[in-house]
Amino acid sequence: MTATISLPTAAEAEIRSSLSPLRLSLAPAGPVPALLDGAWWPHSRDLAAELPSLTAVLDPLWGRITRITVNPTHWPVVPRKVPVAGHVVKVGWFQAEQDEHELMLLSYHVGRWNLLVIPPRTDPVTAAWLMTAASDPLGTSTASRLMEEAARVRALSVADRAVESVWDSEGGHTALDPAARPRIPAVTPVTPATPAMPAMPHRPTDAR
Repeated sequence: MTATISLPTAAEAEIRSSLSPLRLSLAPAGPVPALLDGAWWPHSRDLAAELPSLTAVLDPLWGRITRITVNPTHWPVVPRKVPVAGHVVKVGWFQAEQDEHELMLLSYHVGRWNLLVIPPRTDPVTAAWLMTAASDPLGTSTASRLMEEAARVRALSVADRAVESVWDSEGGHTALDPAARPRIPAVTPVTPATPAMPAMPHRPTDAR
């Protein structure tokens, strides 16, 4: 697959990144490094528009982000560089080597972090579930595995609502016993908020 190259101006990126609030969840400190350091729920698949607001929050927490890599499967345009507040972030891509639902961030001489990328059109309840799961400091699931689990949870939720509908419409005589129905983990819809201070960098930059 060939990634499309685009070079937006700094003014264009700044205008677009300021239109929507950042949706980000970061993992707190844990006893051992988790596979994921949190989750990011962008509003679009436009890296040039989305990255400035992300780096604006992460730079003070993790150190200046100097490079970002993605898998181009879900990104129609992968720019070589993206102008952000006060500097430029280099952008690269790996197809076979990087999870298609993951964003990797590098801070020069500080460390690297991996974020689950939640698809922009994900419903709020599923996004909340993913943000919670990806921010678990003891998490052992990859980004793709979490997406698969979220799809399973979503399917169970739809089935559960269908059973409830039958139960209500038929007076509860032909539907399954509610106690026997699969239950879905409770989640709270995501609202944009400033993320809490995460742990100090725990992955050396030469890990990849």
